[in-house]
Amino acid sequence: MEQLYLQSKSGGQPRTIRRVRRKLRKINGVVAVDVASSGTVRLSWDPEQTDQASILKAAKTAGLKEINQPKDPQNAQEQDSIPRSLQFFGEKTELYFAAISGCFWGAGIIFTYLIDVREAIPLILFIAGAFFGGFFTFITAGRDLLQGRFEIDFLMLFAAVGAAALGKWGEGALLLFLFSLGHALEHYAMKRARRSIAALSDLAPTLTLVKRAGKITEVNVDQLETGDIVVIKPNSKITADGVVAGGNSAVNQAPITGESVPVDKYALSTWESQKDINKIAPQHRVFAGTINGNGVLEVMVMRKAEDTTLARLITLVQEAETQKSPTQHLADNFERYYVPGVLVVVTALLGAFLVIDETFQQSFYRAMSVLIAASPCALAISTPSAVLAGIARAARQGVLIKGGRPLEDLGKVSALAFDKTGTITEGQPTLTHMIPFGSADRTDLLSVAIAVEDLSDHPLAAAIVKGAKQEIGNTTIEPATKITALTARGVSAVWKGEKVHIGNRRLMQEITGNEIPAEMERTMNELEANGETAMIVHRGTSYLGLIAVMDVARAEAAATLSKLGKMGIKRMVMLTGDNEQVANAIAKNVGITEAFGSLLPEEKVAAIERLRMEEGIVAMIGDGVNDAPAMARSTVGIAMGTAGSDVALETADIALMADKLDNLPFAIGLSRKARQIIKQNLVISLGMVAILVPLTIMGAVAIGPAVIGHEGSTIVVVLNALRLLRYQE
Repeated sequence: MEQLYLQSKSGGQPRTIRRVRRKLRKINGVVAVDVASSGTVRLSWDPEQTDQASILKAAKTAGLKEINQPKDPQNAQEQDSIPRSLQFFGEKTELYFAAISGCFWGAGIIFTYLIDVREAIPLILFIAGAFFGGFFTFITAGRDLLQGRFEIDFLMLFAAVGAAALGKWGEGALLLFLFSLGHALEHYAMKRARRSIAALSDLAPTLTLVKRAGKITEVNVDQLETGDIVVIKPNSKITADGVVAGGNSAVNQAPITGESVPVDKYALSTWESQKDINKIAPQHRVFAGTINGNGVLEVMVMRKAEDTTLARLITLVQEAETQKSPTQHLADNFERYYVPGVLVVVTALLGAFLVIDETFQQSFYRAMSVLIAASPCALAISTPSAVLAGIARAARQGVLIKGGRPLEDLGKVSALAFDKTGTITEGQPTLTHMIPFGSADRTDLLSVAIAVEDLSDHPLAAAIVKGAKQEIGNTTIEPATKITALTARGVSAVWKGEKVHIGNRRLMQEITGNEIPAEMERTMNELEANGETAMIVHRGTSYLGLIAVMDVARAEAAATLSKLGKMGIKRMVMLTGDNEQVANAIAKNVGITEAFGSLLPEEKVAAIERLRMEEGIVAMIGDGVNDAPAMARSTVGIAMGTAGSDVALETADIALMADKLDNLPFAIGLSRKARQIIKQNLVISLGMVAILVPLTIMGAVAIGPAVIGHEGSTIVVVLNALRLLRYQE
């Protein structure tokens, strides 16, 4: 299957979206057509049935133009339905014309009820109101007619002209005033939502200082090559994804990750040898678009401008607009049958005078009233506006939601499955206990641990040394010698002329010929029951004590899970390859309701499938790489800590850019609010139709009230959707 991105020349109005989707679906070989509310189209086709040339030819007739896979939302989205040459007062021209139309209509109503006023004066005012209200409607309808299309603009214009022909100039002017006001507010509101997304592109600076051949020069960011050294001045934007090669500073990463607190960054001593940005520790890694603090940083570029995390984020957010929600698909299918049905009813009503006792003028007037009342404008915009606003709000918080489906589905989850390592826990061992034994003191224990483990290449050694040095300070420790790794038991070395062993019970039994002391055994059992890995330190003929390490729970894990519980998520399951004892210990500490340990990747998938059978809607939270199979089987896959990781960004339905769980309750809350607003919008739009259509058919409601109800519902659903932009957890 091949894909192509296109852009509607008339923007992302609901009528345009419906027309484009309808025309493109008719092309032989087209598999899927996804149209964003911005007018950007993602079209997929089977290359065995058609080719790109045929697709482009058909797209051109539908009013589309080819664009590259969108990377600049500002350019891709700001497509105006009004020709710029007619935007006399800037982008709000349509809104100003609607306001002028309303003023003339209001004045006409006032003069209608004044005594001793010529009838021509209200008529002139109504005509002026109709002119300003119908100005842009006439242009759009004319453009559609020239292309052989009959859209809602033409139908509304036709209804207004019909009302005027029947002498109902006031009602015709009211129709055009409210229709233009509704469209103007709709366009303004949708632009506001899209600009929240387009603001991402403004984060990327265009110029940067680069150090080459000992000289610092200013170049365009697009000219940077991997390996270049860029200089970032204080309080300026970082211009590339890379590793800090010199200097230190606190960096505000909120534009990318949503983190509220600046993160300290400092140089990596071996930065020249670094090839993979994903393997660089967070304190040494920076992203384009983030904001430097008070220090000067030198950054080695590791990604070109088009490949940065910010560029990927912009592209994925743009693509997310084309991913429809289940509700949107339902609305589309409803419209497919509803609109032709309305036209049949309106046509039948035009001939009502032939079978009932009324004039043609009365039948025509009733048909126009029904046409206005039954128009699906509010229905068409109700879901896309909410989805767009929700995606925009999430992006500002450092949460990437890839379309309407995950936005809706996340709010329905009844169970959450978590990976342990790197998700619930920090993902790396940490020194947790240093317990002296017998006559030894804490300093002796710390000194021996540093001296020996500093020479070891065991995965736990670095954690022991780091933790011990933080406690002992800058004290100089004489290094150990003759270090020897003892397979499956521990390590031995010589320190200050004495033999030192650090290891498990088996090693101690070998060197002493006895069981370890009962008190030490009891303490080790307690540590191990808590999921920690305990090691014994022995020097000469004496036990010095115990040291323990553990992949500790994230600082925010317990509070986050508690918040999720209060939100109604009663089942929170942890899936891990670690042993059951470790899994249970972590689960107990952070509030996980169920823990499953010693799981192979395929067993994690099976666990997710069981959860789906039991709960229905399940979300899986992991790193987006190792947990990809399980995430794919869940209803919603959520990857965290994805800043910098293309693989994780591609894998998940939702990506938490920061390496923290904090944003998970926000994402779920936003999804629930979005679902609530979508439901409200559907009730408003369909409810208004259900009320107005029968009343207009029976003649109980005239054009005026029908217009107010129709356009009022459109404005209400858009403004209701925009509440998502202000959502707070």
